[in-house]
Amino acid sequence: MSKSQQHDHSPLHIFLIFLRMGLTSFGGPIAHLAYFRAEFVDGRKWLSERSYADLMALCQFLPGPASSQVGIALGLSRGGYAGALAAWAGFTLPSALVLILFARGLSSLGESVSAGALQGLKVVAVAVVAQAVWSMARTLCPDAPRITLMLLTTAGALLLPGMWTQIGLIAIAGVIGARLLTPVQAINHAPLNVPITRRTGVLWLMLFFTLLVGLPILTHLLPWTTLALVDAFYRAGSLVFGGGHVVLPLLQAEVVPTGWVDNQVFVAGYGAAQAMPGPLFTFAAFLGASLQGHPSGFIGGLICLLAIFAPAFLLVFGALPFWSAVQGNRRMQAALSGINACVAGLLLAALYQPVWTSAIFGLKDVALALLAFTALMYWKLSPWLVVVASAFIGWLVL
Repeated sequence: MSKSQQHDHSPLHIFLIFLRMGLTSFGGPIAHLAYFRAEFVDGRKWLSERSYADLMALCQFLPGPASSQVGIALGLSRGGYAGALAAWAGFTLPSALVLILFARGLSSLGESVSAGALQGLKVVAVAVVAQAVWSMARTLCPDAPRITLMLLTTAGALLLPGMWTQIGLIAIAGVIGARLLTPVQAINHAPLNVPITRRTGVLWLMLFFTLLVGLPILTHLLPWTTLALVDAFYRAGSLVFGGGHVVLPLLQAEVVPTGWVDNQVFVAGYGAAQAMPGPLFTFAAFLGASLQGHPSGFIGGLICLLAIFAPAFLLVFGALPFWSAVQGNRRMQAALSGINACVAGLLLAALYQPVWTSAIFGLKDVALALLAFTALMYWKLSPWLVVVASAFIGWLVL
């Protein structure tokens, strides 16, 4: 391996790449997946479109934050365990640190951010997701059956919104693919590199379930506040499908009735988290820093942040070895063809709701979204540059 290749696989290099993503990836988990695709499929060629779609499908099945799990898997593939940790840290820490500072009393930060700049960040997410939908549909839906499956998925997701609808649609698409579709032969399609054996994967999954069952028992036997916090946030990260917004009711039920966090503080922190780049699960850092009592501040924020993301690491480490093993099966490839068409349909549905409906309110918003889409698709500008420019334009005119 040459020095340049070693550098490309180094944890520091991976951290810096994801740090830039963590500073500029606004728009929620759907937009994050689109940013990742632009960076690692189109830009750096770390993996093929089909490998990325397969990875997205797996992370949609797993509980926890799907975009963060995709990032962890990409870091793992590139740099092993250290690469996985580097990818997560780069993508997560910027918003987590800002939310901890916000919790410690720097509330004036929220008022100093221009409403126009925030609107520009919402609008650019429309362009990023639209580009991802266009590119993925061309690759993953090359014929009438897959296009039909994609559009039916979109209709189903829009008519019956909810996480269980999405999971059900993915499962149905897998069955249809396995029975009716012929696997698409992708050129230079190589499965994602997973430096974990299946035996080690079993150990990671055993650890996940051991903590899920054991932490409540330990909390009952040893009534320590820190242990109770770890139990509450680990459980929230383990049992939630559908991303960051779905975890909020669980967290509110854990921290408000117990008196750990005042409800007004909870609502204020949730509002601040909406303006942050990176994963919404970093809201856990705000809650940990806002605790009434000890631990709190940076220590409390770090404890809660690690506890809520720990299941994501354990599930990715445990599931990826088996996912890679079954991808070579021809029937599984056919099922994945259906699942990938379904994922493209879910992304198309998300382009309308919530991405478009939460960002486009007038002709100025439409014009900025078209400009950002043109910059991404035809000028081939880097996504982070388009994000910064859109925020600046929003500050000037929106």
